[in-house]
Amino acid sequence: MKICFYFQVHQPKRLKRLTILDFKKSNNLEDLYFDNAKNRAILERVAKKCYLQTNKLMLQLIKEHNFKFSLSLTGVFIEQCKELGIIDCFKELADTGNVEFLNETYYHSLASLYENKEEFIEQIKLHRELIKKEFNYKGKVFRNTELIYSNEIAKIAEDLGYKAILAEGINLDWRSPNYVYKPPNCRIKTLLRNYLLSDDISFRFSAYKWEHYPLTADKYAEWLSKCQGEVLNIFMDYETFGEHQWQETGIFEFLKYLPIALKKYPHLECTTLSEASQLQAVGDYDCPNITSWADLERDTSAWLGNEMQKACFNALKNLESLVKHKKDRKLLHIWRCLQTTDHLYYISTKRFGDEEVHKYFAEHQNPYDAFINYMNIIQHLGLNLV
Repeated sequence: MKICFYFQVHQPKRLKRLTILDFKKSNNLEDLYFDNAKNRAILERVAKKCYLQTNKLMLQLIKEHNFKFSLSLTGVFIEQCKELGIIDCFKELADTGNVEFLNETYYHSLASLYENKEEFIEQIKLHRELIKKEFNYKGKVFRNTELIYSNEIAKIAEDLGYKAILAEGINLDWRSPNYVYKPPNCRIKTLLRNYLLSDDISFRFSAYKWEHYPLTADKYAEWLSKCQGEVLNIFMDYETFGEHQWQETGIFEFLKYLPIALKKYPHLECTTLSEASQLQAVGDYDCPNITSWADLERDTSAWLGNEMQKACFNALKNLESLVKHKKDRKLLHIWRCLQTTDHLYYISTKRFGDEEVHKYFAEHQNPYDAFINYMNIIQHLGLNLV
C-alpha cells in the first residue's frame, strides 16, 4: 500500500480597505490595493510557527527515514517568500530529491471556472515556469486550486502533459478512493483524496471531544495499516503543522514519530504522487460536475455560494479583455492577484460548521464589509482601465 502525503502551501495577498473617497487615479495600484505590511507580518508569524519548523523537521525525517511527500506552493506564496527571504528552506527540501513539487494555478484562482479557459491555461504555464526556475523541477502532477475538478479540467491537464491530477474522493458510490482511477476517454490518472483520514489530522487532531482524541502516530499508522486498496492519499494544508494545529497540541511530535510508526507495517510505503500514479487505473472516475475539497458541500459554494460572491466573480472576470488589451504587465499581475480565491472566501455567508471555518480565515468584520471592499477595488481597477 502506497501512502502519499501531499501538502498545499499558500498565503494570499490581503487587501487594504478602499472606500469611495479613495477613488482617484493612482500610478501605484498595487500599493493602493494590497496591504503589504500586513501580508509581511502574517507571513513572518506563520513562517515562525509553521514553515521554518516544519521544513526543518521534514529534512530530519528525510535524512533518518527516507520520508517522501509532495508539495504545492502557489505563485503568490513564492513571491512573498522571496521578499521575506525564506524561500531557501523550501529549496533545501527540493535538493533532497524526496520532495515532489506539483503545478497549479499561479494565483490560486478560480480561472478554471471561466467559460474561456485561456486564462486558466496561462496561469498553469506561469506556475510551471516558476517551479522550474525556483526549484529546477518539472511538475508531473497537476493540482487545481482548492482541488477543483471535473472531466473537462482533467482533460486540459492531460493536454498540458501532466501524468496525474488530484481530486476529492467523493461521488464514488460503492467504490473506494484508495485506488487509482482515470477520467473517461483520458489517459491521465486521477488520485483521490481520502478525506476522512486527511481530516483526522488537519481538522480533528486537537478536537478533545472527538472519540479518538488524542490521535497518536501509533494509532494513526495502525488505521492506515488496516485500510484496503493500493494507495492512501492524505492531502491537507501545510499550515496544519504549527498554524492551524498549534505546537502545544503535539502536532510536531505526531509528525516526528509518524514515519517510525509506519515502519512497523512493512506493506506501507511512503511515496510521491507521481510514483503512485504509475499504478494501473482500476476504472473510470466520471465527474461531469465540479467538485472541490472545500466545505461540507465539496463544490464551488465556498466562493460562489451567494449573490455577492457571484457579482464579484463576474465583475472581475469581465475585466479580462480590458486588462489584456492594455498589454501592461503590472496591471495584469494586479488583476490576477485579485483572482485569488481567498477574497471570495471572506464573503461567504454560510452557517453552522462551515461558518466557523470561514470565520477562522476571515479578514473583515463580516462578509458584507468584505464584499463592499472587494467590489470597491474591482470598480476602481475598472475605472483605471478606460
